[in-house]
Amino acid sequence: MLAKIPKSLSSWARMKKYIVELIGTFFLVFTVGNTVIGKSDVAPLAIGLSLAVMIFAGGHISGGHFNPAVTLGVWLRGKCDTKDVVPYIAAQIIGAVLAALTVKFLQGTGGTAGDVKLGPAFVAELIGTFAFIKLFGFSINTL
Repeated sequence: MLAKIPKSLSSWARMKKYIVELIGTFFLVFTVGNTVIGKSDVAPLAIGLSLAVMIFAGGHISGGHFNPAVTLGVWLRGKCDTKDVVPYIAAQIIGAVLAALTVKFLQGTGGTAGDVKLGPAFVAELIGTFAFIKLFGFSINTL
């Protein structure tokens, strides 16, 4: 006989999906914001790769929607539980807002080459390190 899954464990499993959606949406919007505001010629490539990396890192947990329109589409096709739609969209909106605020902080008001502010540089380093460790951790766990 199979043991029942404790309610707290199933709650944690659902919460993990929402956290992954928040993080994935954060990095998608973060990449869009930095490449578009920075007028990068490779913005489409950077955005596509960012999305691919986030789907690789968290798609197996949440489905890798990272966009409310995708969540609604998946729900309409019957592939997303109704109870997950509102939390997914809430997590995605929170992730997007946090990313937009972070981009605004990092981009600042502009400046000259070599005019690096410690706060934005530190935040950029933390975000990059988090992404690297998260992706590297998933790669190691699958070996």
